[in-house]
Amino acid sequence: MRSLRAGLPLLLVGALMATAPTAHAADPPLRDLAAAKNKVIGTAVTGSKLTGTYGDIAGAQFNSLTPGNAMKWGSVEPTRGSYNWAEADQIVNFAEAHGQQVRGHTLVWHSQNPGWLDNGTWTQAQLSQLMNDHIALEVGRYKGRLAAWDVVNEPFNEDGTYRQTLWYKGLGAGYIAQALTAARAADPAAKLYINDYNVEGVNAKSTALYNLVKSLKEQGVPIDGVGLQAHLIVGQVPGTLQQNIQRFADLGVDVAITELDIRMTLPSDSAKLTQQAADYKAVMNACVAVARCVGATVWGFTDSDSWIPSTFPGQGAATPYDENYAPKPAYYAIAQALGGTTTPPPTGACTAAYGVTSQWNTGFTGQVTISCKGAALSSWKVGWTYGAGQRITQAWNADCTQSGAVVSCSNAPYNGTVPDGGSVTFGFNASWSGSNPVPTVTLG
Repeated sequence: MRSLRAGLPLLLVGALMATAPTAHAADPPLRDLAAAKNKVIGTAVTGSKLTGTYGDIAGAQFNSLTPGNAMKWGSVEPTRGSYNWAEADQIVNFAEAHGQQVRGHTLVWHSQNPGWLDNGTWTQAQLSQLMNDHIALEVGRYKGRLAAWDVVNEPFNEDGTYRQTLWYKGLGAGYIAQALTAARAADPAAKLYINDYNVEGVNAKSTALYNLVKSLKEQGVPIDGVGLQAHLIVGQVPGTLQQNIQRFADLGVDVAITELDIRMTLPSDSAKLTQQAADYKAVMNACVAVARCVGATVWGFTDSDSWIPSTFPGQGAATPYDENYAPKPAYYAIAQALGGTTTPPPTGACTAAYGVTSQWNTGFTGQVTISCKGAALSSWKVGWTYGAGQRITQAWNADCTQSGAVVSCSNAPYNGTVPDGGSVTFGFNASWSGSNPVPTVTLG
């Protein structure tokens, strides 16, 4: 985000953060564009959020869902022999109700395992049986209902050597073939993948994965595809991405972009968002260009449901929608790569004007007008930072909160809609002492 100081006293103009995807209504939804190209466009989801606007977008825009955490071993069997399938079932049921496929994630991984498994002392035979039983149970539960499974997740180190996991140390490299074979037995129809990160371009790690897949194919082990996670950084899409996708396809397996997000150093600004859009388009173009690239799944479609800020402090804004469910330039880039034609609404199509309507020795009354020309909003949020200790004491026609100097205001239930060519207004009272300088506005 960028900050500007208005040139006129007590006047503040800035872009809003829209909270509904009205601006991209001219194009068909992403799922229809993808289907026309025989591709999948998916998203990871959190089951508890599949209501309201989040659920509406997840159901309308995507033709595939991946449970972000709900099918991981630690989620489904936190205590040995005690199972929790509630969120996983919820996501599968939602997908079926919305005509979507589901990608199972993930069966055999070094992370997010239950403590009883990671901390146990197992013989080779016991560990082998635990893995087989887990795969048979989980894949079997959803037999015939899931399109694909990430059977083995992240088996390699960056240099292409095998990661020293519970599975590798206990069973050797053969655990991968064993897991794939067990998954095929549990659901012969599901496509079986090996999934990893930093394997998007041609490098030591992706070459190790390539050699593994080639060997598995030669041995007759069931392997249908590779997942390239694609947790990328703005401006750093590998130049060999399409070449890499093609070489895997040439082995006779499908390729999926499985966990796509493209993070940036915060705050975001127009230049970063433009580059991010170009990067999303480059990834999608590479997939569209290779017949056996089945499609892409974004790892959460909204910044409010992204893992990035908690894992990479100071970074974020990695998904196609902002925290308020407004489509970012990246959304339109994905649509364009899939054959869409709608362009983003013009920058500054919606603005907020801040002014002071009256002022006395200890306080003042302020007013903010949200106006749109060339776009529309179904809800809105504005914010600013006070520079001289001003404190809001009361607000009307908006819900305002203040933390320190930072103020955030969102629409009341009855005035969220701002039509193209229209405006809404809210007001507030605030205290001040000594001075009342123009605040700095943050532009989306």
